Amino acid sequence: MQTQTDWESAYQRRETPWEKGRPHPALIDFLAENGPLTGEVFVPGCGSGHDVRALSDSGNHVVGIDLAPFAIAKANSFPKVAQEEYRLADLFALPAEYAQRFDWVFEHTCFCAIDPARRQDYVETIVRLLKAGGHLLSIFFLNPDHDEDGPPHGVTRKELAKFFGERFALEREWVPARTHAGREGRELFRILELIPPPPHNPA
Repeated sequence: MQTQTDWESAYQRRETPWEKGRPHPALIDFLAENGPLTGEVFVPGCGSGHDVRALSDSGNHVVGIDLAPFAIAKANSFPKVAQEEYRLADLFALPAEYAQRFDWVFEHTCFCAIDPARRQDYVETIVRLLKAGGHLLSIFFLNPDHDEDGPPHGVTRKELAKFFGERFALEREWVPARTHAGREGRELFRILELIPPPPHNPA
């Protein structure tokens, strides 16, 4: 049976194996090749904000959220790169002002951390956050080689197609050439574009 993870207690005990002390190497490679993201960028489960700061640039505004006050305090302890900000928030209870606000969402370690029973809720939340034509830039942990209770929780390509295929078009996917030690060949980098909803035809 899935139990709720106490993320704040984990941070206070310094039991945070997902915190690598630096941005994901594949994100750094992507930005080096493609340039910075522009517009409004959202990062769920940002932890101490290493990916947020890697994404932050003078041409964008990055918002990172996390459930753990310790993580947000740590993120705010780092010098500002540009206009990034961190907020204590629950992904599944975001303020109404976030609806259709973002051009990009960057996913890394949030999807694999939540209860798998909430994955459809995750997708619906990302859809609500994105503007028309917005993108989900994502690094999915396919095989974390963890016990079945997790987190992290693995996911298959088939499951990704099931959850995201109806509302997102897959633009590109690849296995990252560089990643954190121990994750080699076990992640999938994807760029997904939000598909507009079908036109409403009143009866």
